[in-house]
Amino acid sequence: MSSMVIAPACGTDRPQTTLLQGRPGPTVGVEEEFVLVDRLTGRPAARGPHVVQAASAVLGDQVQAEFLSAQVEVCTGPTTELSELRAELSLLRKVLGEVAASEGCLLVATGTPVIPPGSPPTVTPGERYGRMAARWPSLVGSYDGMVCGCHIHIGADGRAQALALANHMRPWLPVLQALAANSPFSLGKDSGWASRRSVEHARWPGVGPAPLLDEAGYERLADHLVKTGTLLDRRMIYWYARPSEHVPTLEIRVCDVNADLDVVLLLTALVRGLATALLLDIGDGRPPPDLPTGCLHAAHRLAARHGLAGEGLDPARGEYAPALALTERLLVRAAPGLAATGDLELAEELFHRVRRSGGGAARQRAAYLRRGHLSDVVSDLVRATAVAG
Repeated sequence: MSSMVIAPACGTDRPQTTLLQGRPGPTVGVEEEFVLVDRLTGRPAARGPHVVQAASAVLGDQVQAEFLSAQVEVCTGPTTELSELRAELSLLRKVLGEVAASEGCLLVATGTPVIPPGSPPTVTPGERYGRMAARWPSLVGSYDGMVCGCHIHIGADGRAQALALANHMRPWLPVLQALAANSPFSLGKDSGWASRRSVEHARWPGVGPAPLLDEAGYERLADHLVKTGTLLDRRMIYWYARPSEHVPTLEIRVCDVNADLDVVLLLTALVRGLATALLLDIGDGRPPPDLPTGCLHAAHRLAARHGLAGEGLDPARGEYAPALALTERLLVRAAPGLAATGDLELAEELFHRVRRSGGGAARQRAAYLRRGHLSDVVSDLVRATAVAG
């Protein structure tokens, strides 16, 4: 990275590394959603409740059911060390994969199923999921409605700080979305999108960029969305960055789940490094960038369309640039925070690995092009999901 010469973005031209030295970084935690597929057909298999019940004997509440019964979710505990995070994610995947195999299915980390289900997906039994299905029946049972994300939690000193971080991070979330894109296939075909998950998930109310809000504004808006029936409850606030309702964190929800743990670690490092650096701006009373709504939505759409392979949009500058160049800008912006937490060298190494591979969407397409078989894509994803290290 020493060879890069990139202008700092959003008016952040002061050196920050010295100011951040000695400050502990925020804690991080990750939630990963997976598809369970039949080991013979590669189609989504509605065995989630059985897998969760069996895995919970080992993992406790770190494994949970998801909305659709062909999905499962795991969550790590909070940590300040990325090496610990990797080890825990590896263990969670290993245990869940072994339990899935005992149920005749395989664990797959992909934003959308590669091979479509043979019948409409079923909703996991439960009171809340039942109410959601009844309220939005058009979104339930769709063959292309199964999506899996990776949610990154950053520890925050209260909801006010979480919202301040969300406000300042908005220009950078399209870059994370492009970096995480891992869902090119939908309904058994190449969708033309790097992150088809982003398109399908946006059908639900509450999905999209977070508005600029302080704590009082958040409380008013959250109450309004629930009281008017726009959302079932606050847990349905699916903004790309939201304060968690049950733990003191900011939750970044814009990423596809990725089979490659290198991508997951890079995303987490960048989110924490960026948050650590932005806390200085927040502490200095700098206002967050007020981004044109159309520009922000366009940036997210380009990120979902192209991933790392094409053009992106910097919503703060209003400038188009290659997605990889925007990722380099993010790495430079986050570098002071990464250095402060001791993660800069790791982030640079992981970035270069992902840059060489092209990311998850490129890997899925490459697996398909070898023989033109969707089963090859599933097999590659299963192997990558299972790799621990």
